Amino acid sequence: MLWIAVHLPQLSLESFAATLDPAWHGRPLALIEAHRVTQVDARAAALGVQPGAKRATALALAPDIVLGEADAARDAQALQTAGHAALAFTPMVCLEASDGTGAPAPVVLLEVQSSLRCFGGFRRLLPQLQQALQPLGHHSRIASAPTALGAALLARWRDDLVHGAHSSDVAALRRLLDEAPVWLLGPGREHWEALQGMGLRQLSDLRHLPRAGLARRFGPGLLADLDRARGDAPDPREPIVLPPEFEQRIELFTRADNAEQLMAGARVLIARLLAWVRARHARVAAFTLRMHHEARRGDAAGCSELAIGLAEPSTDAAHLQALLAERLARMPLAAPALELSLRCDALAPSSPPNAELFATRGSEREGLTRLIERLQARLGADGVQRLVLLADHRPERAMAWRSAEAAAARPATLVPAQAAAPTRPLWLLTEPQPLPEQASRPWLDGAPLQLLAGPERIESGWWDGALAARDYFIARAGDGALVWIFRARLPLAATAEGSGWFLQGRFA
Repeated sequence: MLWIAVHLPQLSLESFAATLDPAWHGRPLALIEAHRVTQVDARAAALGVQPGAKRATALALAPDIVLGEADAARDAQALQTAGHAALAFTPMVCLEASDGTGAPAPVVLLEVQSSLRCFGGFRRLLPQLQQALQPLGHHSRIASAPTALGAALLARWRDDLVHGAHSSDVAALRRLLDEAPVWLLGPGREHWEALQGMGLRQLSDLRHLPRAGLARRFGPGLLADLDRARGDAPDPREPIVLPPEFEQRIELFTRADNAEQLMAGARVLIARLLAWVRARHARVAAFTLRMHHEARRGDAAGCSELAIGLAEPSTDAAHLQALLAERLARMPLAAPALELSLRCDALAPSSPPNAELFATRGSEREGLTRLIERLQARLGADGVQRLVLLADHRPERAMAWRSAEAAAARPATLVPAQAAAPTRPLWLLTEPQPLPEQASRPWLDGAPLQLLAGPERIESGWWDGALAARDYFIARAGDGALVWIFRARLPLAATAEGSGWFLQGRFA
């Protein structure tokens, strides 16, 4: 077996900072619980704010510090999203939210031995895993080992090991663990002062003492964790299960009353949505963003929804964010929003993307579809239209304007291509123009027309009261231009258009 451990040391702080308004970026951040600091970022640490300090002390050292309340539910949701991103590489993904003593040590564990061939080996899988985690905005340290707990301990060990440590066999893992500090183990952190007083600082020191005495003094959990990490004892794990539908809710740090503030939280939800979608090997076809408003004047807090439907299912975060931003900019808010939730149950099966060198018809069609989606988000569903062909022989009724979305949703209305379709011009007059006639020949602009091809007989519309009984011809005008004309086959009393010759269109 080969386990990869992804340690997320700043998960709590990063999950809080992700929902901040852009105007707050660049200020020192810290999380507090029971009026004491639990986690700080680099800016706050540089100003002297340390975990364990009181709230008043943090404000005295850094007056502009942004303080957020620690939230275990928020952290669990962020860790679950990281697990969803890992599910794109293996079905065996486990989460370890704590090291057993309550100290935050979130780790995502992946068993990848059976998946290596699918991703080109271990060295190629690691960059792909990091790329999948990157949109979530978490700093990570990665390690690998033949045991799950061994990989987790290596990933948590030493901040200067940015890429963690990697061991491919049990012997190499045991040599690495011998140098690891005792506090990496859960019980070791709990009894760290007593172990340090006894001179037991590394895991190798524990192996030189009688096991029975250690178990009586510090409990059996210390040696049990050591055995599981070294591979001397089994370490069964329960994999996470991907939910059939995506629905997450986040709290905004400040009241959001404009599109830019809403997008700060929406980007987090979209990144989490795409992690879930990629784990299901699918694409997003539609999703719904719900804004939960604050109560006003004694009224109950309400919510408003914004449904986004895509003409072409996608997993492009930039495209989804652009569509949502366009719609939010046009949507008036009934009240400032305090929370956002996003739901998605409309998926389309997806195949792996094709890394093409040159543009193909598929990529060109995708670019046009995305342009139409963005224009519709800005101008409305009926603000973007295109011509579609209809199954009618009458030229004036053979096409119609439809919204681009509706035309794409009803491709069956298009007339199928025919092997020997008649030649017709692209430029048709709004109304047929009567032509003068001399000696049974039609004239245009003071010159007779020369008939070149025809007739093409059309007799249709008897069922809807717009009967058309015509013989169409292609003719050459005096200046050499080609025109499309017809002659009505019925007398004036039988049709609304009259009899004689008419100009229907011009060839380019």
